[in-house]
Order: sequence, then C-alpha cells, then structure tokens
Amino acid sequence: MYKQIKQVLFQLQPEDAHHFVTRNLKNYAAFPGVGKLLDKFYQFNHPKLEREVFGIKFKNPIGLAAGFDKNAEFIEELNHFGFGFIEIGTVTPKPQPGNDIPRMFRLVDDEAIINRMGFNNKGVDFAVEKIKELKNRKNYIIGGNIGKNKITPNEDAVDDYIKCFNALFDYVDYFVVNVSSPNTPGLRDLQEKEPLLYILNYLQQYNQQKESPKPILLKIAPDLADSQLDDIIDIVQESKIAGVIATNTTIEREGLKSDPTLVKETGGVSGKPLKKRSTEVIKYLSEKSNKAFPIIGVGGIQTAEDAKEKLEAGASLLQVYTGFIYEGPIVVKNICKGLID
Repeated sequence: MYKQIKQVLFQLQPEDAHHFVTRNLKNYAAFPGVGKLLDKFYQFNHPKLEREVFGIKFKNPIGLAAGFDKNAEFIEELNHFGFGFIEIGTVTPKPQPGNDIPRMFRLVDDEAIINRMGFNNKGVDFAVEKIKELKNRKNYIIGGNIGKNKITPNEDAVDDYIKCFNALFDYVDYFVVNVSSPNTPGLRDLQEKEPLLYILNYLQQYNQQKESPKPILLKIAPDLADSQLDDIIDIVQESKIAGVIATNTTIEREGLKSDPTLVKETGGVSGKPLKKRSTEVIKYLSEKSNKAFPIIGVGGIQTAEDAKEKLEAGASLLQVYTGFIYEGPIVVKNICKGLID
C-alpha cells in the first residue's frame, strides 16, 4: 500500500510531504483504537532483538535518526512504527528558521535525499515542553541531538552545547553532539581535534557533576580521512564519552544517477549512496579502536541485509531516516524480522 501512497507524496515538494505526513499522522493516531492498530501492524518484538548499550536497554537495535522529529512533536506517534529509540533534533538554544526553502531534494533514481536544512528548529525549550507532555515517558528511549545556533561563532560554540545539554538533561536518555552537519557554515571545523576535545571535555565536566550522568555520543561526517578517524578514536577515549554515531550526510556526489540539476544542489546526501562509506567508517573505527566504544551505524539502511552488514562491521545499534521515507513505515518491522530470520 505504501507504494501507492509514496507515488502521491513524491508529487509534493519533500518538505511539504513531510509536514503533510506528520500532521495527518498526529490527527489519525488521536482516534481511539488507532494506536493499537498501528502497533499490531508495525511492531515486531523478539527477545533476541533486545540489547543493552551504554547502560540503556533497547527493545530492538533500530532507531529513528535525528532530523525527522526535530522538535520532539511526534514521539508518541512514531513509536507505533516499532522503533527501538527515537532521536530528536538537532536542537539549538534559540529557535532558528534554517536555510532558505527549497532546501530538501529527492534523488529518486539513487534512493537518496539532499538536504541543506540548516538546523531549523523551534529551540531547545520548545522540545523540552513537548517531551514533558508525553503521557507514558517511560515507554520511550529518546536521544537529544544538540547543536549550535548559526549566529554563534565557533569560539563560543561550547556555550550553546552546554545550554542544550542542561535544558534537556532530565528529559532524554542520551545526548549526541552534532558537529558534522555540512549545512551550517563552519560547523565541520569543530571536528578538528583541538576544538572538538575542548567541547566534549567541557560537556563531560558538566555531565560528571550530575547524580546520574547520561551517555554522550559524537556524530561524525563520512568525509573524514583515516587520519581524522584516528583523531576521533583518540578524542573518544580521552574525553571518555560513550560512543560515536557514524555517519552524518556526505558532501560527495560521485556515482549519482539522478538529474544532474538536482545532484548539483548544495547540502548533504543521505540514503543508498551513503551506505558503503558509512559501513567503511564503522568498520575502521571498530577495528582500529579494538571495539573500545559502541557505534551507532546510520546511512543507507533499507533492508535487513543492510542492517546486518553494519552490525557485522561493528555497529551496536542502527538508525534509519531516508530508508523510512523510501520504504515506508514497515521498514523497522521488516528489518527486525529479517535479523531474526
């Protein structure tokens, strides 16, 4: 059925389609009994899917990556689709509109998306209020993906990360430091060893002062050279953060088959073209670090085979986003069933 729905949705601009889907999902799920129907159709639970990673118990290893629910507005509704965890954000201290529209483009022939959203979000305080509204908070594992505002200079970036960290601390289960989006000018400069270690050490100082510190992960770009990945390993071990998310979107365009006009659009590519490189990064980090820390694998996951490939490369958990758009809401159930089969 989703194939027919997708044909209609893909006639809309990508961002318009997103708002159409999330708005109607919110309305539809509010009807009595609909939530249970969605659970019955889309959920798949099995003891062998359960795992504990950085001290958190997950019902399955498939999560929703940041970017889909930036403002924590659809956690209850999205949970019906079987996700083991949902990551909100990227949130920034102050609301910001992001980059000019259009800023998202489908590369249908590549089963990919280009986006240059630019951390558009309603601000961290809005996200906190939405999480507070959840009826059964304990039913959800929520990650908080945090970033800096566009107007904040890099030398003051740590202040923005601390503000988001403190605001979200009581309401999320883990944190992700996003310094790898290609859509905020200068942000990726923070992936260099010295500024990145400064930010993570600062966050860890705040974290360790808490009665129950939360796992902090680092989201990295797929476009890093091996020497930079070596630095990432050193940084994770020196700062003692919980792990890494590999990877964010890529600025590479090699091998894309879609309309050249679309391919030339600036922004990060997600989806199938990212699959091979993200797996390579996972494998490199896992092997070079001797599996010293957990890795959440993301990039081009649409099938159980894709998921298995990343798990075998060294990932402990996985996330989908573009695969959710191209395969539809059944994607998590299909992957989970495939992993068991």
